[in-house]
Amino acid sequence: MIALLLFGVPIFVALNLAVLVIMMIFTDMSPMIMIQKAFAGVDKFALMSMPFFIFAANVMVVGGLADRILRFTRSIVGRVSGGLAYTTEASCMVFGALSGSSPATVIAMGKVLYPEMVRQNYPEAFSLGLITSSGSVALLIPPSITMIIYATTTGVSVGELFMAGIGAGLVYGFATLVYIFIYSKRHTLPKDAKASMREILIATRDTAWSLMVPVIILGGIYLGVMTPTEAAGVSAVYAIFVGMFVYKELSFKKLLEVSRDSAVTCAQVLVLVAAAQAFGWFLTVARVPQTISTALLENINSAWLFLVLINIILLIVGMFMEGIAAIIILGPLFYPIAVDLGIDPVHLGVIMVANLAIGNFTPPFGLNLFVATGITGMKMAKLVPAVMVYVVVNIIALLIITYIPEVSMFIPNLAYK
Repeated sequence: MIALLLFGVPIFVALNLAVLVIMMIFTDMSPMIMIQKAFAGVDKFALMSMPFFIFAANVMVVGGLADRILRFTRSIVGRVSGGLAYTTEASCMVFGALSGSSPATVIAMGKVLYPEMVRQNYPEAFSLGLITSSGSVALLIPPSITMIIYATTTGVSVGELFMAGIGAGLVYGFATLVYIFIYSKRHTLPKDAKASMREILIATRDTAWSLMVPVIILGGIYLGVMTPTEAAGVSAVYAIFVGMFVYKELSFKKLLEVSRDSAVTCAQVLVLVAAAQAFGWFLTVARVPQTISTALLENINSAWLFLVLINIILLIVGMFMEGIAAIIILGPLFYPIAVDLGIDPVHLGVIMVANLAIGNFTPPFGLNLFVATGITGMKMAKLVPAVMVYVVVNIIALLIITYIPEVSMFIPNLAYK
């Protein structure tokens, strides 16, 4: 698999071909078994919510919901030095609670905010790094597609993961806000004219419909009224209603285009999930997880050291591999070891997702880097140095999330324990 990836072969092909070759050479199993396992990998109820969340996020971008969230946050925080930077991070945190997708958040917010930062003469490196990194918070703040994949591969409750993601996502986003505060004090960043109370009230009124989306998703799940899948479906229908009949920016033609784009995105993700599930199945048959678990447990009997090892491995993996694939491949390896060491599986999931959120914008292959080059027009050579300080900032947040479990587990403990 590694050899194929080094030659630039698509990840899903590398996963399937690696399994197929080994099966044909070293076993007498039929290749049909691999196909059956791949199909079984996507034939899971928890995955049904993912297409709805992707579709709802795309509807919100085209239907004007995302733009109104941006205006709302800017009216609140734009008046202070570096207000546009605060707006960027705050908007990404809110939109992350709507979309669950890091690249979608970068695209939706970056297209609007980066040109405005350039117009207000924000430092180029600061702006590029902020736009590229801010979207990664979407992986932690529910609903998170990556968390849904972790739940699917380990059997952990999606609802508990979503609850844990709230605290972790707030800490993750707050770390960037603190850095913006320090940077703005040292460099005296521009600020917007103070919004009047009337302007704030108008922005709040216009955004009220948009902000109901996270209320529907999170409120429905936490109150036990809806499952995550049902909440995702309701949020998609609600976003269509608001876009078409309230804001009137979503035409039937645009809705068809959004449906097509969402279908393509879902197909890309699910093909990868299917291939990774087949790969994970064969690893299990070959007793790779058991062998690694035994080797690690013989040398590591401390949960603290194990978490150090996980963070190092995932930060490196995140530089080269997309988060969903990494979760599917590594989740089954780490899960049994963590349970043996007394680590809560929900906390483990949050730690893994937080690592891969950082990997989303870590060179050389962080997905957000390539998305950001497209929306900013900047070459990778300028983008890579710009994000490194944000990598450090978010690693600090990762350490807090890792070694203070209460940050993530406070809400799940209240609800389930």
